Amino acid sequence: MKKKPNVVVVIADQLRYASCGYAGDAKAKTPVMDAMARNGANVHNAVSSMPVCAAYRASFFTGKYATSTGMVINEIRLNPDHHKCFATCLTEAGYNTGYVGKWHMYANESGNHLDSKNSHIPPGKHRLGFDGHWAAYNFHHWYYNSENSFYHTDTEEKIPWGDGYEPDHQTDMAIDYLKEHSKDEDPFCLVLALGTPHDPWMKENVPEEWYNKFANTAFPVPPNYQQENDIPYGDGWSNVEKSPEILDEKQRIYYAMTANLDWNLGRLRDSIKDLNLAEDTIFLFTSDHGEQFGAHGRMKKNIFYEEAARIPFLVECPGTVPAKPVDVCINSVDVMPTLLGMCGVSIPKDVEGMDLSHCLKGEEGAEPEFALLQNTGACAIWENGHEWRGVRDKRYTYATYLVDGKELLFDNILDPYQMTNLIDDKKHASIKDKLKNGMYKKMKEINDDFPVSTWYKDNWVSEDRCIIKTATCAK
Repeated sequence: MKKKPNVVVVIADQLRYASCGYAGDAKAKTPVMDAMARNGANVHNAVSSMPVCAAYRASFFTGKYATSTGMVINEIRLNPDHHKCFATCLTEAGYNTGYVGKWHMYANESGNHLDSKNSHIPPGKHRLGFDGHWAAYNFHHWYYNSENSFYHTDTEEKIPWGDGYEPDHQTDMAIDYLKEHSKDEDPFCLVLALGTPHDPWMKENVPEEWYNKFANTAFPVPPNYQQENDIPYGDGWSNVEKSPEILDEKQRIYYAMTANLDWNLGRLRDSIKDLNLAEDTIFLFTSDHGEQFGAHGRMKKNIFYEEAARIPFLVECPGTVPAKPVDVCINSVDVMPTLLGMCGVSIPKDVEGMDLSHCLKGEEGAEPEFALLQNTGACAIWENGHEWRGVRDKRYTYATYLVDGKELLFDNILDPYQMTNLIDDKKHASIKDKLKNGMYKKMKEINDDFPVSTWYKDNWVSEDRCIIKTATCAK
């Protein structure tokens, strides 16, 4: 292996752990993910600390929680002056860094996503250290034969991905990057951030050949499905129209998108092997959060339930990462220090996550008791009443809402659909107290005071939606 390994990261958007074949879903067609789970580290207790697109990405690249990055809702802009980020650390260590796909940390206004002033991330500090190949956009979710499927390089010019399916083109570009840098003396890091299987789930947003793989597959609602919305806790993104009939078709498209994603993952994985990079490359596949599909009356994400918070996390690096399940509770904030640890690169002192590289290598060492989960408001607007905090260990999830103090406790092993709230069960009182006290202790460590959502708007975010202050920059 080189002195420092290459890093290739693929991030899916809205792919939940439960919809992967290796996780036990017989309907899923994910042979590549299944192979990665067999041949590398399958971290099956991985979660998204705040299951929302922008919050997750900020935590991934800074190693800090949403209450420290300031990315407390979507549609705001991370302040690079507050953090030393993942790619900056690698660049300083001699890495070539490349980025392809969705960014979602550079918004100048709410909405208007297709305007170049919102979709183009200019060269410089707002790219958070990705100073090499750049083909990205802030965000959009039109993937197939769409004029709204495009990317930017160093100007506001929109470059169309072209006819066909955006994830296929993005993977082609990622493979070209690998070929270009496969013989470099210096290591490289490539992040491929795909938009799928994020909605909209319409037939015209996925190729027919992939849709047809599931055309005759029925997708009934899960046992914890509720037709009623999750009032008062859900927001306008979770409380949308749903029914068993609607969800049958939406899931068909979701699974089609996932099957295509798996195929592209395989193409990239094959290229790593064909270019003789496998033993020199840390190859990570994960997702930013999951999808509820009507579970507990909710759609989308932004909640502590397993469907939204639990994510796939698969790592391959033959000779370094043994083929075995890994049950460590890895969180979004742990990804940056863990990857830097595996690369032998210094970890910034203000990182709030934990270096768990020893766990991926099959070595003994310290690990977190649980993963802290957060929600700081509605998905993409300043609206109070939806805030919650929680923790998830290897068996239980504890959570509480700010608006009325409601508490929940689930045994995720005996009750995988989280249908029985054990909070008042005397047999689980000690477990509740341990998780609750641990949660508040961790919150205190990171200066999370559990305020209402608009507190951040009033105190941390400017009129142009840039974060001007955070807990960490104020220390």
